[in-house]
Amino acid sequence: MTAVYAVVLGASAGGLAAIRHILAQLRPDFGPPILIVQHIAPTAGPTLVGALTDHSPLPVVEAEDKIIPTPGTVYLAPPDYHLQVEPEGHLSLCLDERVCFARPSIDVLFTTAADAFCPRLAGVLLTGANDDGAQGLLRIHRLGGITLVQDPATAQAGVMPEAAIALCPGHRVLSLDGIASTLNTLVLP
Repeated sequence: MTAVYAVVLGASAGGLAAIRHILAQLRPDFGPPILIVQHIAPTAGPTLVGALTDHSPLPVVEAEDKIIPTPGTVYLAPPDYHLQVEPEGHLSLCLDERVCFARPSIDVLFTTAADAFCPRLAGVLLTGANDDGAQGLLRIHRLGGITLVQDPATAQAGVMPEAAIALCPGHRVLSLDGIASTLNTLVLP
């Protein structure tokens, strides 16, 4: 088993179904907190929490500013806010400029989490139609974290995983089942 402080996960087009699939397969005693950015409309409201709660053995909540992530909890970036991890390990929300036309941005979460938690961080990049997340996943990889990418052939939109693979061929490319299985081997340090 591999010890990590947290898992960060990013998705865009087709992401809701992919995230549901992965969460549904996690162990009920899964230890590390999971921080998720799913590209959503600024006016989406808290509907994503409800859409994932019934598919997860873990509690799913919207991330709040200045909290320390609790083990075994799934945190979703709220609409129109970047989700960041501060150097001390607590979460923060901000309204900085969009990255790759997105707020929340996957790159913002991945990069700040890499700086706070690597090498004890796992990053997962799923389906999407732009390259948000590719740079952040590369940073996790370079700092010694675990990097997993959805096989583009299985993604609803393969652009995002393809961008990450092109930038860093060292990422592990897996099906959604393979990603879930790998995550289930992670434990808290």
